Amino acid sequence: MDVLLQQFFNLDIMAKALPLVLQGLKTTLLICLIVIPMGLIGGVLVALASRSTVRALRVSVTLLVDLMRALPPLVVLILVYSGLPFLGLRISPLTAVVIAFFLNNAAYYGEIIRAGIESVPAGQWEAARSTGLRADQTFTWVILPQGLRNVLPDLVSNTVEVVKLTSLASVVSLQEMLYSADMARSLTFNASPIVLAALIYFALLWPAVRLVSRLEHAAAR
Repeated sequence: MDVLLQQFFNLDIMAKALPLVLQGLKTTLLICLIVIPMGLIGGVLVALASRSTVRALRVSVTLLVDLMRALPPLVVLILVYSGLPFLGLRISPLTAVVIAFFLNNAAYYGEIIRAGIESVPAGQWEAARSTGLRADQTFTWVILPQGLRNVLPDLVSNTVEVVKLTSLASVVSLQEMLYSADMARSLTFNASPIVLAALIYFALLWPAVRLVSRLEHAAAR
């Protein structure tokens, strides 16, 4: 038992690794602050395009969404980071992560938001238009808020996945929290920094996980 505690729960090593892990946490939060809003905006655009009356646009977006949902996010990240230089575009690891995660999350958010929009009864469109609202105003102020409310548990759940997704950024040597914890592990030959990072992830995401559960129960009622 003592060996287990020393290897995984060594408080002295955790204390020494904490500044490095917190530095990585800043990068993790930065990725989230960029990717989550971009993903939501992209998701709305994807949802609108997937309902377009223009068949070519609808088919193109559907194929892109299917591709992004079928490919592992790690594969997308490697393709973006390693493939763009062959096109003459040299980008930083942070830019590669943002592009790859945006493509992935816009696809998932888009499908969730599309389902939310389609869950709003057609009568809501007609009632809003009858008050004199234009089509864009009806969508923005009546349909979209109701659609988002209907799929709020799924949106929050996907956002939790986005935060966990940031750990893949270590593959392109972006010093996010897991990368920093692994650096500390390699220096100390001890897994305690990894456990420390796991505890921070838990502290960040547990409230969101409980929120998803409450929202799901509320929706069921």
